[in-house]
Amino acid sequence: MSAHASFLCTGPWSRRDLLQAGYLTMLGSGLGPLLLPRPAQGQINTGSFGQAKACIFLFMWGGPSQLDTWDMKPNAPSDIRGEFKPISTTVPGIQICEHFPRLARLAHHYTIIRSMTHNDPAHLSSVHHLLTGRHAPKFPSDADPPSRKDWPHLASYLLKERPSPNPLPGFITLPWTVMHPAAPGGQAPGQNGGWLGKGFDPFVIQGDPSQRGFQVSGLRLPEGVSPDELAGRRSLLGELERQSRLLPALTEGAAIDALQQKALDALASKEVHDAFDLQQESPKARERYGMNIHGQSVLLARRLVERGVPFVSVNWHQDHRNFWDTHGDNFNRLKRDLMPPTDQSFSALLEDLEASGRLRETLIVWVGEFGRAPKITAGNAGREHWPRCYCAVLAGGGIAGGQVHGRSDSLAAYPAENPVDPSDLTATIYHALGIDPAQIIRDREDRPIRLTEGNALTQLFS
Repeated sequence: MSAHASFLCTGPWSRRDLLQAGYLTMLGSGLGPLLLPRPAQGQINTGSFGQAKACIFLFMWGGPSQLDTWDMKPNAPSDIRGEFKPISTTVPGIQICEHFPRLARLAHHYTIIRSMTHNDPAHLSSVHHLLTGRHAPKFPSDADPPSRKDWPHLASYLLKERPSPNPLPGFITLPWTVMHPAAPGGQAPGQNGGWLGKGFDPFVIQGDPSQRGFQVSGLRLPEGVSPDELAGRRSLLGELERQSRLLPALTEGAAIDALQQKALDALASKEVHDAFDLQQESPKARERYGMNIHGQSVLLARRLVERGVPFVSVNWHQDHRNFWDTHGDNFNRLKRDLMPPTDQSFSALLEDLEASGRLRETLIVWVGEFGRAPKITAGNAGREHWPRCYCAVLAGGGIAGGQVHGRSDSLAAYPAENPVDPSDLTATIYHALGIDPAQIIRDREDRPIRLTEGNALTQLFS
């Protein structure tokens, strides 16, 4: 008989058995850290913004080329502009790349920022800047892995400010936590709770949702434990709680607390399992997003926010071809592997949220950590890192569609108008979600400090 099943046998239980039974499901669920009690609600701005109830963050890990996607320069020299052609969109005067045909038909729903800029060409430290609204402790650096001294991801702070009774995790990342095999530090900092602690880390879904039989491992029952057995253990835990009140000697460490109860609720909840179940989508709906890892991750993100998850980060997956980091073969990689799944899934997401009436309350952010150089590398048709000018796209959540914010110069090399720092984008996300990015908080050393280094782009909101 397995150790898991042994706790359900009749007969006397030792105190150790009872304690193990109480914690088994919580630990097996993989949800423990996310369900830690949260501090009381902090300062939330209730002014004219904050229309977004959720955010889907489409992180194009590696650094997409601005010149070949959202900010084309057809009049630039050929060794700068490249081989792609611009096409018109539904908004007069706005053109984007020919390899975004679906998104061109939806330009009235989103805003393009063409003046993103910073001075950090390193993958890792620039991710921290973007996701936290603050510079990494050391930058530029591809050698520094995540640390509990890092600033918390903006969604981690959102969790702190907005506790939720929803059994689903409040911050979900899929289909992996980004890392770069060529970077000495490996995993990028700024993707978790940082100095807020593990209780504010994301629930990470790993794997390919497009594969048959895909399951979220953190929501599986331990091997050998059936739903009926889980119900029996919950009854056992209830008895433990009752006895602990009668026997003070057992009280320490034995009583069921809110953490255990919520972990059990999540593991047993049909609502939670249904939210992650892509089989409930029709084959036609799944095909609209693309039967690939990115498309199905975006579809899963839509299902999650529809069911009350406040923040879902869809990271460009481990494709073993350096992601959007197109140092070589830039044009083939873009038109063959990177842009088609982006065009298909992003457009399907916009259409579905608009059709359901949820676009107004769901902020979508599409961005990478930097852009690519306005110079094609001779010999390998690649583009190098370029943080000085690149693009981001925002939609929903109160953002006015059909506009361009900022302007780059004639080569998309530097902003010509309205430069936007990554921390300004972070502040704008906070602003959309109803949190004041300028509020003063206490940092890990209990010093008063501004939540972000940036300022919200309030002019983007309708």
